[in-house]
Amino acid sequence: MTAATEPAPRIASLDIVRGVAVMGILAMNIVAFAMPFQAYMDPTAYGLEGAADFWSWVFSFVFVDGRMRGLFSFLFGASTLLVIERAEAAGVSPAAAHYRRMLWLLLFGLAHFYFIWFGDILAGYALVGLVLYLFRDQSVRGLVALGLGLVAIQTLVFLLLAGSISMLAQAAAAPVPDPEMVRQWQALERDFGGSAPAISQNLALHQGSWSGLVANRIGERGIEPFTGVLMFGWETLGYMLLGMAALKSGFFKGEWSLAAYRRVALGGLAFGVPAYALLAWLAVRSGFDIPSIFLIEMAATTPFRPVMVVAYAALIILLSRRGGALVERIAAAGRAAFTNYLGTSLIMTTIFYGYGFGLYGTMSRIQLWIPVVALWALMLLWSKPWLDRFRYGPFEWLWRSLARWRLEPMR
Repeated sequence: MTAATEPAPRIASLDIVRGVAVMGILAMNIVAFAMPFQAYMDPTAYGLEGAADFWSWVFSFVFVDGRMRGLFSFLFGASTLLVIERAEAAGVSPAAAHYRRMLWLLLFGLAHFYFIWFGDILAGYALVGLVLYLFRDQSVRGLVALGLGLVAIQTLVFLLLAGSISMLAQAAAAPVPDPEMVRQWQALERDFGGSAPAISQNLALHQGSWSGLVANRIGERGIEPFTGVLMFGWETLGYMLLGMAALKSGFFKGEWSLAAYRRVALGGLAFGVPAYALLAWLAVRSGFDIPSIFLIEMAATTPFRPVMVVAYAALIILLSRRGGALVERIAAAGRAAFTNYLGTSLIMTTIFYGYGFGLYGTMSRIQLWIPVVALWALMLLWSKPWLDRFRYGPFEWLWRSLARWRLEPMR
């Protein structure tokens, strides 16, 4: 076995945090898999049938929404830096290794978006990853400063967007409104409001054929993977830079003291949880009108999210220090995170969409925890036995083989 084919040593804490992230992200994505998208931002739009559904939304908003995606983004930055460093150590061009990975990831992401599920994040990660390489040599302090600066820019972008939507709402409600303003407002209501025609149209689309869904994504939403980066890419790049800093500082390697991890975890949670709880209360009090959704759920949450992401990572590293059977299975799920992420989309769209079992729009919010927990169990059950026999998860092997233009050994 040569050095080129020898698998690089794993960083256990990275795998464990990634395992939690890939499992946790389903807890929010499940709403977009199973219900009209309007319900993701506005729980009153669909699937709110009782107190249990309401408190399920509160729990997800305060503890999950955006945090798992944030962890994923941090880990993507850290993993990218590892790939670059290992390519340099092996005498391989780090730029070539990196950009081949990103271009293949972009193709995976676009195929995922157009042919499987509209909620893809891989294409956005690949596009942001094209820029990420430029920051590989920055110091920890420089990466943190740049990352926080980008989060601040993202907050400003969302604030400006919320302000423009508020002005659009006022213009559309004027005694003699501009027809163009009315048209734009109606489009926003269709995409983010809970109007009966919009919900009915969404249900019909997702309870229909696979070809109808693909035609909709290509014909009406075809540029979303690219335009979405312009709207959300600031925060994503910021998180990736912070993930690079977390790796360089030893945080993601588990090298900090227990006291330091405790301070980060407790401090971040003490700051972030009350802030999110307050924002949840404000969102409910606003009645989830569209301007408030953009102001509260998008703009106001942005500066608090990275604090809780880092706190979660510290807490996971702390809780997994002693190891054990469950920790090993979570780490395995993290090693196969790419397969678990894509596999989740394949399974959930088959369960909910019309070309599968057709359960789309049939379950309330609290009931959606049933498929979530079931798929968590499946991830934990298959990942470790597979990786006890093989080096990589199936999609990890395919990505690596394509990026290196050779079939990587699986055993």
